[in-house]
This record gives sequence, structure tokens and C-alpha cells, in this order.
Amino acid sequence: MAWVEAGSGGYQVALDAEGRVVCRNAAGRQLKSVPSKLGDDPVVTGLKQLTEWLAAHRRRCLEDVERWMVRSLPLPAAVITAVWADEAWQDVLRDLVVTGPDGAVAGFLRGADAERGLGLVDLDGDTVRLTDGEIRIPHPVLLEDLAELREFAVELGVSQQVQQLYREVWHRPAAPGTGATEVTDYAGGRYKELRELLGRCTRLGYRVRGGHAVLPVVEAGVALEARVWVGDYYEYDECETGALSWTGPDGKVLALAEVGPVAWSEGMRMAAALHAGRTVEGEEAA
Repeated sequence: MAWVEAGSGGYQVALDAEGRVVCRNAAGRQLKSVPSKLGDDPVVTGLKQLTEWLAAHRRRCLEDVERWMVRSLPLPAAVITAVWADEAWQDVLRDLVVTGPDGAVAGFLRGADAERGLGLVDLDGDTVRLTDGEIRIPHPVLLEDLAELREFAVELGVSQQVQQLYREVWHRPAAPGTGATEVTDYAGGRYKELRELLGRCTRLGYRVRGGHAVLPVVEAGVALEARVWVGDYYEYDECETGALSWTGPDGKVLALAEVGPVAWSEGMRMAAALHAGRTVEGEEAA
């Protein structure tokens, strides 16, 4: 934490470990808050703007890495080594399970160097180097040994910033039904008012279009969309969640047998999250 002079009177300000602006007086004693007379000081304003930028940057890092994981597409290893020096990127990427381009689990990401490759802790607990030109950050539904990886992560004390190992997953049934196009497992979740359901969609990050909560998903390079019926905007009274379905790039509804593992898991995750917020008799909505 580097102190910088601000205003007159010997005050100095800095950012603490949590990214908050702190101040100390000429005697070197840290104050409980920044004096109001320093509120408009250019140095204080600059630190506040820096804090906002760092928070936004971290959110973007999280969003980008989660998008890489959900898409599970090959990723140039050079991208990881290029951003590793950035603490925000490093915090988000550290301890994610990565695989080689063939999809075989390589280990937990612990470091990156342009010359030596990616540093990993493999499933034997050894430190190894991955020098492949491409890697994958796989969606957990694609990890065959997910339960074992979770147990090993606990032993290593792994703490992932992006939900990967501990993300809820749903596996598509082997025979989802000939010609079936909808899943009703999480339909019928009643809300007192449509605005409550729409508000939950917003809080969870799902867009609403045409009466559906929608979630874009890329499966093996193909853009799909999971949809859950939530109701028309002109409905203001009690409503309930509807069936879950998926559409292809052309907007046509897919047969369940055509839905891939990642699209299935993410669609079911959305449907379950919306159903979980339903109004239970005698209780408030979750």
C-alpha cells in the first residue's frame, strides 16, 4: 500500500487490501474515514476511479473465463501466459482444471510462463509443465472423474474463483424420449407476481425475450439457446415457470436427443434456479 499526499495539512491517502480509499494524518495515524474536505481532491477522486476500474476489470475477467469454460473450446496457451502477470486474471485462472487439446485432464493451473509453458499440479499431486499450443478449460459436465476431482481439490485446498468443479451439473438421460422437445422437471414454480419472476431472471443474469428467460450456449462451436417460459409482460398476477426447451441457430426447437451435454446442463441449471425462487405457501420467495 503506497501512500500519496492529498490536499493540504499533511494528509496522505492510499488503497487498502480491499480496494478502499484510506487516509492518514501528518502524524502518520490512520483515520477511520477520509475527511470530507478531501472528498473532491483530485488524488482521492483518482483513487476512487481506479477502484471502480479494478472492480470492473475483475468482473470482466470472471465473465470471460466463465464463457471460455461454458464453451469448452480450444484456447491458445499463449493467451494464458500473456495475461498471467495481471493479478486479476491470475486470481481468476488459478486452480482451474485444464486439459490438453485431446480433452485429457492435465491438472490444476498454478502458473504460466511463455518459455516453460503452463505450470500444473497433476492428479498425482506432482508439479508438471504443459507445453501444448492449445488447452481447454472444460465445463464440469464434460469431466468424467468430476467426483474424484472434487475430492482431490479439497485435499489440495483449491479455491476456484470461477465455478467449475462445484458448479451444479445435469446429465441428459440416455433416452430422453423419441421426438420430445421439452423438459418439465422444473415447470410449475408459482410466483405471486410476474415482476418477482422477472426480477429473479435479472438477478441471475438471464435475459427475457418473448416471454422466455433465455440463455445463449455454444455447444461444439454451434450457437444454441435454452429457453424457459416465464410469462407475457401484460400478465401482472400470479404466474409460474414453464417448460424448458432448446433452439438451434435457425431458431427451430430441437429434439431433446439433439441437445449436447453442456447445453443440457446449463439449460437445466437455469430452469432449476428459476424454480427455486418460487413462492412456497407460508414462506417468502427464495
